[in-house]
Amino acid sequence: MAAYPQLESGALSQFPVRKTRRARTVVNQAADGSTIKLADPAALVTEWVLAYTDLSDEEAAALRAFFIAAEGTLNSFTFLDPAGNLLAWSDQLDQAAWQKDPLLSLTGSVADPRGGTSAWRLTNGGGAAQSAGQTLAAPGGYQYCLSAYVRAATATSVRLTVGSQGAARAVTSDWTRIAWTSTGDAQATSVRFGMEIGAGDAVEVYGLQVEAQTAASGYKASTLGGVYEDAHLGDDVLAITSTDVNRNSCTVKIIHANHL
Repeated sequence: MAAYPQLESGALSQFPVRKTRRARTVVNQAADGSTIKLADPAALVTEWVLAYTDLSDEEAAALRAFFIAAEGTLNSFTFLDPAGNLLAWSDQLDQAAWQKDPLLSLTGSVADPRGGTSAWRLTNGGGAAQSAGQTLAAPGGYQYCLSAYVRAATATSVRLTVGSQGAARAVTSDWTRIAWTSTGDAQATSVRFGMEIGAGDAVEVYGLQVEAQTAASGYKASTLGGVYEDAHLGDDVLAITSTDVNRNSCTVKIIHANHL
């Protein structure tokens, strides 16, 4: 599936980003006057308004080409939320969205750096590295930043992985935020993001986050994740204004509706 393009900077958008989410609750009134209320996930609609200024001619051309290929509002594409965490259930590593190697055990309700108990202890009981991660239906050629808060009773290291690439980061006895920026495998239509724990190590982890940009922003806990397949452009017209030499501006609306 086609994917919304990144800018030359590696970002998907510029500030400010306006994101709106509209939900619906179904209310059933019984004969005795009581009511039952249920959330209606199929009716969830998320909308982004991305305002761009000072785009280069190449960036403006890429947006125009994408708009033409999508045929305005007609064709769907994958959109990665620039205001969210791409990972699902980022504070609940025991959810099905996470895949872990068999000799890696998870312990929840560990004290986290924000004063809560949302951290996890990852303990490797095997003789080789073990990992936990998520595979996202995201374009392999994008730039991504994977980040997390980590600490361990004894100084060690962990390996952050994006696709087939990986990088080691030091872990100390104090909570430290680690990050790594990389691309996935260029032709891949999905990317696995993970953290590898060395043989016999135990590491406490909080705030795992993936963003489609070159550096980490503040941690945002997530449940749904930020990969939106079957997104659509919100308009059939794209007006790009030239404001100076190699400088352009435009506004793009993107809509994702669960029922479409």
